[in-house]
Amino acid sequence: MAPTYNIAMVSDFFYPQPGGVESHIYQLSTKLMDRGHKVIIITHAYEGRTGVRYLTNGLKVYHVPFLVIFRSATFPTVFSFFPIFRNIVLRERIDIVHGHASLSNFCHEAILHARTMGLRTVFTDHSLFGFADAASILTNKLLKFTLSDVDHVICQRKHRPSRLPRPPHGLGHPQRRCSRKLQTPLPSENPSYPPPARPLGPHDIITIVVISRLFYNKGTDLLTAAIPRILENHPNTRFIIAGSGPKSIDLEQMIEQNVLQDRVEMLGPIRHEEVRDVMVRGHIYLHPSLTEAFGTVIVEAASCGLYVVCTQVGGIPEVLPSHMTVFAKPEEDDLVAATGRAIASMRANKVRTELFHEQVREMYSWENVAVRTERVYNGICGAISEGEFYGYYEGDNANNSWSATRGRSGVQSFALIDRLKRYYGCGIWAGKLFCLCVIVDYLLFLFLELWFPREVIDVCPDWPRKKRKDLSRE
Repeated sequence: MAPTYNIAMVSDFFYPQPGGVESHIYQLSTKLMDRGHKVIIITHAYEGRTGVRYLTNGLKVYHVPFLVIFRSATFPTVFSFFPIFRNIVLRERIDIVHGHASLSNFCHEAILHARTMGLRTVFTDHSLFGFADAASILTNKLLKFTLSDVDHVICQRKHRPSRLPRPPHGLGHPQRRCSRKLQTPLPSENPSYPPPARPLGPHDIITIVVISRLFYNKGTDLLTAAIPRILENHPNTRFIIAGSGPKSIDLEQMIEQNVLQDRVEMLGPIRHEEVRDVMVRGHIYLHPSLTEAFGTVIVEAASCGLYVVCTQVGGIPEVLPSHMTVFAKPEEDDLVAATGRAIASMRANKVRTELFHEQVREMYSWENVAVRTERVYNGICGAISEGEFYGYYEGDNANNSWSATRGRSGVQSFALIDRLKRYYGCGIWAGKLFCLCVIVDYLLFLFLELWFPREVIDVCPDWPRKKRKDLSRE
């Protein structure tokens, strides 16, 4: 029988704030719980949410009161999070600490403290960074520090989003699993597809939907410049924009200057469960992001039956098939032209958007993501061999545990001297600073073990776990 684990998901970004990282953590956690694991969430306090909360399926969330400085990220203190983190980990008997998002301070600090405590660690990256500005350079250096002493790294790949909403034509979406992206037949090759939707006439209004955080990296400046040109070129077109952020004032000023109040509707921030209701009001989804690792929202838009116009950056080109998307360079002129091509295709009824939901439903599965994540946990804990994990050993060699081969697989041991060696190689000056942080963290750990021994910390009773699924059927 496959082992089960006590897992702590740690990130600054979680509900009630909506977003792709938040959705990923929640959906992955619930699917892992369905597979028999214990999962808790550690995040910072939000307005009205402090302390311990229980979500659906018994998912426990620790909202730690910490100062938030920018975009829901907490103030980095390096060491002050350690006492409460240690208390939570010991109370919940955590085996694996899984951090999410490179811009999450809690994530980086939790991985550092978990390694000091002798826990296995996993890091999932949800972002892409270059070297064009100081923030990106510092983030890359911070990642070098964290990834020097982590058991495994997961880069966000294709997965079914949290809500594949019911499409406008009313078809349901029963749960299905798929191990990889399927080749969906064209409508002409499969007569069982639904009949075409009502054709758009030349004077019918086409609604373009935008749901995004209104920040620079989400392409809000591009959107602000492109909207007046798109509306001028296409009279029977209107926009619905949902989201909040510092760039919302620029959009509002653009609407005032161009007198577009009757053609651009600003909804402001919307709740997670309202996303579907906004999307099905439109025909086209516009995603002008300047950097994106995946872009869950464009999968949600396609699932709602929207034709997607998006910038060709990061991992976006790999998310949806070409017949669902129109790509543009992250430039104003190209974005306007791409949106124009999408509007022309919709008016010519060349795009069968009523088929998108069924096709997307076959492409993505959260259950499959949980299976692959569980395989990572089995690998770093020695439940499967290194050869079985990487797939290059067969026969008797596959029975060798990772513990015997970890010297070749990356992070080997929790010994302080081995950790210092790995950190020292991170740079001439940064390496010495990293080593100093690890030494201080280790001394703080010894202090906590001495003055607040484990025996005095109460162990929390577990929420009743579901029975382990029969993995032989999967």
